Amino acid sequence: MKKCAIAMLFVIAVIGCTNKKEQIKAVKKQLNTFSNPILQGFYPDPSICKVDDSYYLINSTFAYFPGIPIFKSDDLVNWKQIGNALDRVEQLDLEGLEVSQGVFAPAISYHNGVFYIINTIVGGKNNFIISASDPAGPWSNPTWLPKVEGIDPSMFFDKDDKTYVVFNSNPPNNSPEYDGHRTIKIIELDVKNLKTVGEAKIIINKGAKPEDKPIWIEGPHIYNRNGFYYVMAAEGGTAEEHSEVVFRSKNILGPYKSYKNNPILTQRNLDVNRQNPITSTGHADIIKDINGNWWGVFLGCRPYNKNYFNTGRETFMAL
Repeated sequence: MKKCAIAMLFVIAVIGCTNKKEQIKAVKKQLNTFSNPILQGFYPDPSICKVDDSYYLINSTFAYFPGIPIFKSDDLVNWKQIGNALDRVEQLDLEGLEVSQGVFAPAISYHNGVFYIINTIVGGKNNFIISASDPAGPWSNPTWLPKVEGIDPSMFFDKDDKTYVVFNSNPPNNSPEYDGHRTIKIIELDVKNLKTVGEAKIIINKGAKPEDKPIWIEGPHIYNRNGFYYVMAAEGGTAEEHSEVVFRSKNILGPYKSYKNNPILTQRNLDVNRQNPITSTGHADIIKDINGNWWGVFLGCRPYNKNYFNTGRETFMAL
């Protein structure tokens, strides 16, 4: 594994930069050298949050117990596992589930002294929230969200004290136009009682370029920057066609406009015969560090002999 310094345009696009050349030049001056992947081996679907001067990162664990490892770092490079969010049998019932039916794509957030993880057990009761005052645990038992019908939920705390959940869900009228036709929906959440409010609304249908019939728009996160709401989501499935796309709106409920240069992250168009390839990148989350720089964490694979990789999907990071 070699040292690498990576500057990523997708973070610049998300934060709404107006002069990309100046931004890229400034970013390059601040680049540090670090080793990718930052978490080697089976650490897919990263989600990250920052509290004071520390960073916390979690990953999917599918049908393995204990579930959802929690990592802490003070520099975004060196990570130490401090616990598992699902470490009690009453929190995580995996009886009879296959590996692909377990814990998918958890998302971590922090608000008013409380850590939250929202997640899906695909073959179980579906979506739930757990919480803790200490990220090392103990974490609460799940509170289930029956109106969040889909996968990959993420929480967003808005400036007006409203909270929302965004998630991958069914196409309009539950009538797909093609295989892989999905949507991103949003629903308000009463965070005090951990109950949804009203009905879910579709804010993204199909994906970044609907005319191309994009598949599997999923893994959404919402960010607020310079008066815009940004929805960043994965697209294309989690194999070699994986990518990350972004949309923005002045209103959290939309309408959202797709960024004209989507996808903002992908390896799908690179030479398949390149040396030391990294493939399948996507399912990203971003965070602003203590110096004001934006970083993205995302999954990727390091294949050998074209499509073989025994280290699974790993966690990478880029500026």
